[in-house]
Parts: sequence; C-alpha cells; structure tokens
Amino acid sequence: MNKQEIISAFMFRHACKEFDPEKKIPDDDFKFILETGRLSPSSLGFEPWKFMVVQDISLREKLKDGAWGATVKLDSASHFIVCLTMKAPLIRYNSPYINDFMVNVQNWQGELLETRRKIVEKFQTIDFGLETDEKLFEWASKQCYIALANMLTSAAMIGIDSCPIEGFNRKNTESILKEEFGIDTANFGISYMAAFGYRLKEPRPKTRRPIGDVVIWK
Repeated sequence: MNKQEIISAFMFRHACKEFDPEKKIPDDDFKFILETGRLSPSSLGFEPWKFMVVQDISLREKLKDGAWGATVKLDSASHFIVCLTMKAPLIRYNSPYINDFMVNVQNWQGELLETRRKIVEKFQTIDFGLETDEKLFEWASKQCYIALANMLTSAAMIGIDSCPIEGFNRKNTESILKEEFGIDTANFGISYMAAFGYRLKEPRPKTRRPIGDVVIWK
C-alpha cells in the first residue's frame, strides 16, 4: 500500500452515524481489525485493555440504557466493541497483574526485573504523579485510545466503516456491565465504545484545519 492509498483510507474514515444492518463484516476482516488493536503500543507496554465484542442482540439492547450516543449504532452495526480499561488494582506498579506481565509476557528476569520494577514505580509515582486511582485509570485509558485509533484506521484501509462512541453515562454503563455482562468493575472500567460496519449513506465532506495551523516547526 502506497502513501496515497493510506491517505485515501484516512479520507474515507468518518464517524458513521448509521450502518446498513443487512451488511455483515466477514470474520477474517474483523479478526484483522482486532489484531491491529492487540498489536497497538501502550505506555510501558502493559496493554491495559480488553476488547469486548457484543454481538448478542439482547445484550446490545441493555447497553442502550444511558448510552445516548450509541442507540442507532447498536441496532445497525455489524460488530460492536466495548473497551474495558484496567483500573488501579490491576495497573498500579506493584499489582499482581503488573508483576505477572513483566515476568511471563515481557520476560524480565533477575536483576533486570528488579531494575524494571523500580523504573515503573518511579514513572507512576514521580514522573507522572499517578498517585490516585482516578489518575491511574485515566492514564490506562489514554493507552486504550491508541488501540482505538489503530482499529478505526485499519478498518478504513479495508473499506469498513466505524464510529468511536463516548456518548454514554459511565457510571450507569459500568453498572450494566457488572449486572448484565458479569464484568468485574472493581478491576475494569469503560473508556469508549466503537461500532463497525458499512455506511447506510454517504457522509458530509471531511473538514480539517490546514496543515500549517496544526504543525509547528522549530
């Protein structure tokens, strides 16, 4: 794929308001989109995400309560993702998850592991001042948005539409996730939803500021 083809994909991508409910994304294509999310970068490489794909119609209906920005998408999207973001008990520097991740995923051992632990502690407590549960969640949420951007872009590159969604009440939605989906909301919160499918109608022309207004060279 050349540079112009990539730019064309960015021009194609838009926040699709309504999808064609008769058109479904092939399994291989959606697995590709999820893989680009899985392979996304994250701060310290800790991957503080889970991507819950909600295909059950009855469960989608439950998500509508409080999700004012998702109702039409929940009815029409081929595939629908809820991003579950790790909260402080999982993502704090001395949590069992972080220890297991450094040892069994990142393969840190011995003195290098101890050095890495000190680096992570300093990063969270001093460099970024992530001293509260709320700050830790927001830091983890930022990483999840990197994965979202990559999934939206990869979808556009293969002709699939998408819509990132923040139009929901977080407290209400997390309550639904706990009661109806069995999600452990002590350890996971929601950062965003995202719908994928094929557009029902063409969007308005894309509007963006000129490059000279957004880039500063020094």
